[in-house]
Amino acid sequence: MGARAQTNLGATTRPRTDPSRGPVTVHSKLQPYIDAWTHSIESVNDLVTPLAEGEWNRPTECPYWSVRDIVSHIIGFECELLGDPRPIHTLPSDLRHIKDEAARYTEVPVDIRRHHTAPEMTSELEYTIIRRSRQLRNESRQPDAVVRAIGGGEITLEEQLWARVFDVWVHEQDLRRALDKPGNLASAAAVLARDHVLRSLPKLVAEDAGARPGSAVVFDVHGPLEFMRTVRVDAEGNGSIDSAVSLGPAVTFVVDWETFLRLITGRVRASAVGEDRLKTEGDPALAEAILAHIAVTK
Repeated sequence: MGARAQTNLGATTRPRTDPSRGPVTVHSKLQPYIDAWTHSIESVNDLVTPLAEGEWNRPTECPYWSVRDIVSHIIGFECELLGDPRPIHTLPSDLRHIKDEAARYTEVPVDIRRHHTAPEMTSELEYTIIRRSRQLRNESRQPDAVVRAIGGGEITLEEQLWARVFDVWVHEQDLRRALDKPGNLASAAAVLARDHVLRSLPKLVAEDAGARPGSAVVFDVHGPLEFMRTVRVDAEGNGSIDSAVSLGPAVTFVVDWETFLRLITGRVRASAVGEDRLKTEGDPALAEAILAHIAVTK
């Protein structure tokens, strides 16, 4: 593979974020996303580079995916943003988790790499990081520039970068749990990932779980990243979220940050979480309805 020679050449000179020398073309609003993405994807690279061949097959909490599959997914989506052509590949008919076109689209760059060796995986990951880092250093568009979303459609450049931070960091945590190497739970990417997913809570509480108008639900999260958020449902049944304390909420969830992350990304069901990690107070029926819908992303 022609890229491998370049990858190996760059192995000891992989680009690292240098706060003293920021790129002059990147909008100041976009730079935090790029810095967070860089730190997280380089952390992924550091995690998987020393792995033995067999360790790439370890299962993760990301449903149906191994360590190799997660790295393949990251590579595939970053390559798509680089403008690389989509691989031509027919998925096996026995992949039971492929239930719609979105899942099929996501699975193609994963399945095509399922027989790649550890050196092939690490080489491609490093080379992809080098290429994407260069692309992002040269980014001159405004945050509200409309760009193509992964899989089709349109999205602003800021939303695209924010989504990449969320995706890469969540998968970094999948890898860390699978490899028993915890870390970066309060990194810059963790904060951006938190803010990305908190936007889904108003709909979750007001629409999906059907909380009554005038009620409030509190999420009290502790651990490496501590925060409290209140979802309020107005008289018309619309949800909103803020950080103000609520008196007499309908439900309060007290949960550690990592468990909250695992719940909201569908990595674990509430029924499998011990009371030492997740406590609920208030209306049990509403609490159950919220937890039944809490996996807002997979």
